Amino acid sequence: MTATGSMEIAVAVRPFGRLLAAQILPSCPRFRAPAAVGAFLVHGRRFSKRTVGSASSRIRAAVAPAKDEAGISDSRRLSTATGPLQPGGDRAFERIFVQGLAAVKPLVIELVEPERELLAEVMVEKEEEILERVVVKDAKERKETADEKEAWRLLKDAVVSYCGSAVGTVAANDPAAEALNYDQVFIRDFVPSALAFLLKGETEIVRNFLLHTLQLQSWEKTVDCYSPGQGLMPASFKVRSVPIDGRKDEVKEVLDPDFGESAIGRVAPVDSGLWWIILLRAYGKITGDYTLQERVDVQIGIQLILNLCLSDGFDMFPTLLVADGSCMIDRRMGIHGHPLEIQALFYCALRCSREMIVINDGSRSLLSAVNKRLTALSFHIREYYWVDMKKINEIYRYKTEEYSQDATNKFNIYPEQIPSWLVDWIPEKGGYLIGNLQPAHMDFRFFSLGNLWAIISSLTTPRQAEDILNLMENKWEDFVGTMPLKICYPALENEEWRIITGSDPKNTPWSYHNGGSWPTLLWQFTLACIKMGRPELARKAVDVAEKRLSDDQWPEYYDTPTARFIGKQSRLYQTWTIAGFLASKLLLQNPEMASIFTFEEDMELLEGCACSLMNHPRAKCSRRALKPQVLI
Repeated sequence: MTATGSMEIAVAVRPFGRLLAAQILPSCPRFRAPAAVGAFLVHGRRFSKRTVGSASSRIRAAVAPAKDEAGISDSRRLSTATGPLQPGGDRAFERIFVQGLAAVKPLVIELVEPERELLAEVMVEKEEEILERVVVKDAKERKETADEKEAWRLLKDAVVSYCGSAVGTVAANDPAAEALNYDQVFIRDFVPSALAFLLKGETEIVRNFLLHTLQLQSWEKTVDCYSPGQGLMPASFKVRSVPIDGRKDEVKEVLDPDFGESAIGRVAPVDSGLWWIILLRAYGKITGDYTLQERVDVQIGIQLILNLCLSDGFDMFPTLLVADGSCMIDRRMGIHGHPLEIQALFYCALRCSREMIVINDGSRSLLSAVNKRLTALSFHIREYYWVDMKKINEIYRYKTEEYSQDATNKFNIYPEQIPSWLVDWIPEKGGYLIGNLQPAHMDFRFFSLGNLWAIISSLTTPRQAEDILNLMENKWEDFVGTMPLKICYPALENEEWRIITGSDPKNTPWSYHNGGSWPTLLWQFTLACIKMGRPELARKAVDVAEKRLSDDQWPEYYDTPTARFIGKQSRLYQTWTIAGFLASKLLLQNPEMASIFTFEEDMELLEGCACSLMNHPRAKCSRRALKPQVLI
């Protein structure tokens, strides 16, 4: 077929489009119909029997040209998640390209002129039949259980309004406990609620939340006369009514943010801005509304967060250096330094930002810094945070006090640091990312949120991701027991607990952050399992949770090694417990929707070397020698 004498066919293949192509082109191995399809998207919108018009109009919607995105990062156009058509060149009925595959470049299928007309006719004829099956199957799968109906009622009861608009959900609605700060809207807590609302088609509350929290960014809040860095996002906010000056008996609503000055330990939340960026991308992917990301104030907000995270300092590592209590574990638990949870969220937020930043003269240098940090961070975590039986044997034989560039033991880790519990606990097959790494210190505890987000964002290699899930399956009783999911394993006990936590009465062994079980981690476990093609593992965990959550009144966390007891200080009707359960159920019903949060491997990122040591006369890049291991 010549370039000048032929025409090409274009269909933006999304979850529904891929199914349609499988029916029309059964001989093409790339277009195989999935085993189960719950719904389909066109430009990010969910379509049902009621909302879809004629067959011809639906086809026009599927191939309609997207608005010009010339100013948007290439990462969005080549993203593996649902999004608009790639701009530039000819538009409707020009190219078939598949999103969701590991390859960065789109797959192009060229068809000759007679085939074009035939394909268009077959598409019209087949669409009604396929749509009917999709809608019927979706209706059957979406029949809600009594627990789901209760959960939706409780989630909607937790919604907070500001000036007549929904802007978030409170942390908990426990009528039997003092409110404290559980009546506030937390950024990290709202993410599973936002996911549940997005998957349900209720997007306005998420948009309002994103814009209102942006307005709270970098307020002049202080602790002992000191102001935090510009770009900091609050941990939470509360809607308050305050009197209007000069007007008797009149009040107005204001948003009062907490940047950590009222939190336990007075620590600023490092993860809030990262969660905000991750949610912003998810909102665009599921709604197709990229105008929100492209707003000037939103672009400035993204750049302020990135500038804060990417600012130069004394640290030599690509990981973020943070204080204890700066993330979901918001009390002293010995995670200061470079905790895995922050690094995984940081990596994911950087990848999200690459897709959303509008490219112009002012943002090019920032995008370059993001790419370099992503490359360095992925190498650092994959190589130095990973442990399995082979790596532990290597550490066991480490030499210490090595000062050369070629040192094997680069962080001067002493073999005696290998804990006794790890020797018998880790299986022959499987591994995980350790909780922290600093000079002469490796925290060998397993932290669930960090490992799960490393899978979701492709911070791990595909083999490492498989090994993490294999480990969790092999140690099911340790991680799940009677309620998923352990926040970390194992718990700090005895003298170690006293020294590291400061004798914290809330973080006693196997309680709260110290080995407690948190049902809200269920949705992140579900995302990781779906991404790795193992939804049955997530479904098994959801079934375990569903047996107890409603009867136990949706508690915040569970205690004991197997999660048999409701947490001793656990709030009931905890919103992110409720939302995490609902989000998990919806994701399992529509696994293709997991792509709004997940990322595939970016080979261009991995091929680059961020440290730019090629021309440095005194330094070597250890990455080149280790490249095969990093990419596997």
